[in-house]
Amino acid sequence: MPKRNDIHKILVLGSGPIIIGQAAEFDYAGTQACLSLKEEGYEVVLINSNPATIMTDKEIADHVYIEPITYEFVSRVLRKERPDAILATLGGQTGLNMAKELADSGILKELKIELLGTKLDAIEQAEDRELFKQLMEDLGEPVPLSAIVHTVEEAMAYAKQIGFPVIVRPAFTLGGTGGGMCENAEVLEEVVENGLKLSPVTQCLIEMSIAGYKEIEYEVMRDRADNAIVVCNMENFDPVGIHTGDSIVFAPSQTLTDVEYQLLRDVSLKIIRALKIEGGCNVQLALDPDSYKYYIIEVNPRVSRSSALASKATGYPIAKIAAKIAIGLTLDEIRNPVTLTTYAQFEPALDYVVAKIPRWPFDKFEKGDRRLGTQMKATGEVMAIGRNIEEALLKAVRSLELKVQHITLQGIEKQEDAVLTNKLVKAQDDRLFYLVEALRRGYDIEEIHSLTKIDRFFLDKLLHIVELERLAEEHKTDIKTLRTLKSYGFSDSSIADLWKMTSEEIEQIRKDHNIQPVYKMVDTCAGEFASATPYY
Repeated sequence: MPKRNDIHKILVLGSGPIIIGQAAEFDYAGTQACLSLKEEGYEVVLINSNPATIMTDKEIADHVYIEPITYEFVSRVLRKERPDAILATLGGQTGLNMAKELADSGILKELKIELLGTKLDAIEQAEDRELFKQLMEDLGEPVPLSAIVHTVEEAMAYAKQIGFPVIVRPAFTLGGTGGGMCENAEVLEEVVENGLKLSPVTQCLIEMSIAGYKEIEYEVMRDRADNAIVVCNMENFDPVGIHTGDSIVFAPSQTLTDVEYQLLRDVSLKIIRALKIEGGCNVQLALDPDSYKYYIIEVNPRVSRSSALASKATGYPIAKIAAKIAIGLTLDEIRNPVTLTTYAQFEPALDYVVAKIPRWPFDKFEKGDRRLGTQMKATGEVMAIGRNIEEALLKAVRSLELKVQHITLQGIEKQEDAVLTNKLVKAQDDRLFYLVEALRRGYDIEEIHSLTKIDRFFLDKLLHIVELERLAEEHKTDIKTLRTLKSYGFSDSSIADLWKMTSEEIEQIRKDHNIQPVYKMVDTCAGEFASATPYY
């Protein structure tokens, strides 16, 4: 299908300032989208109240408004600019909520402005907890036992019916804002009261707890011709119970069997087709680690935080393709901008492992509550790519700007076992460091698994890092050991600490034996086709 020629000016809604629970992922997506639309010859108007982003640079859009994304202001811009259409699915929850408010007010109909990409009824069906639950039941897809509530009293009554703990999920909020895990009635009352205030439709979902299940995400795309693909699937290191934005994430998934992978893939494609989403969509699922039982957690009918991760992890420009789908092009018409030889209707292949670790602001908010749950607290994230999990994870840890070169914290070895165990059970931002310290002290994998419900595979990978530390201590200055350590992502300075040397001495030993860093290519296709614009 050719691109739309009946529209000429498009308004793109940004996501506003970077706040706790929302990092810079939407700026990344919005920038790609604006450039993509300009590339197709459209005039682009941008509203985004964030001057601290490249998205609001004058080269990105034809007209830029750095003002609050409120109904009052956006409606004034609409009357002044008179765009033919609005693209709202690249501005996160802020963009979606504004699109809904504009549509409900009648101004879009009055000014004859079309909503591009995913239609409003599809957005409402995915975002409105009641409508989404009904759709899943119609499709025969399982969702956790739950009920929609509009008052604290309704929440209390339902929680007593299904039993504690329960999870509270407010409707139309970003990053799980206002939600949380509730162990008792006192906590439930506080969380629901706050959640109802923060939900623009005064609605919360009270959900049976499935904490301990594996949390899996599929990033999927669909066009108006019903072509649909999976761009990337990801697996959380932490089980259900910790917001995916606060969890370490690996791509592609690491512990799924092929049967489990295909099962959840089919479900994700089935859902995006049922919702008739046009563009990018994120499907979050929970899988019982001991059976094929799964639940649909939620669907984001927009480019999300995970879309930015999937895009960088695979090299597939999700936001750019989503913008082209919004103007009428289909996946089989859009060229893959990385290879320039294949088309966008293909599923990327990864011959490496990607690790994402969240970045929390607790170094600036020292008195903040560091416990992690279903409400996101991170303000950013780091991503690293390696040939194995150990390498990707160690590279990511070094990127966190915590002044650490390895998975260890100053003074952690002095902590008592009781403190250590408590840190494992009650997850905080530094739990990864305490997990590795527990393994150094000889804690058994089964014991840690029973305390945390983290998959044994991931714990075994952490144990392998500890075993490599011991190997290094036993074979100081051994070249074969040095090669092994470097292949698993150990830095020169961490090896220097283990060998009681300086990092300069380790570097010289490497150079003397031709152990040099190399750069590998991210090309979306694992080298199957020649690529014109890969990154390294």
